[in-house]
Amino acid sequence: MATLSDSDEGKDVVTAGGEKVGIVKEVDRGTAYVDPNAGLTDELKSVLGWGDRDEETYPIKADAVAETTDDELQLDRGR
Repeated sequence: MATLSDSDEGKDVVTAGGEKVGIVKEVDRGTAYVDPNAGLTDELKSVLGWGDRDEETYPIKADAVAETTDDELQLDRGR
């Protein structure tokens, strides 16, 4: 299980097969809030810490993340 923190904001979220499914807009108490429709502007906002979760984001708990790298969160194969 991965540990999620503010430093994960702006990272791509990918499936176990490497398919991008969104970006992390915010991390709050071990839950990443992911925007599945993020464009370049949204990615830049998240990197700068300007992203806020809204009705367009979806929560992903740390136990659903298999691995974190400098650039992405890879979802567990079972998710």
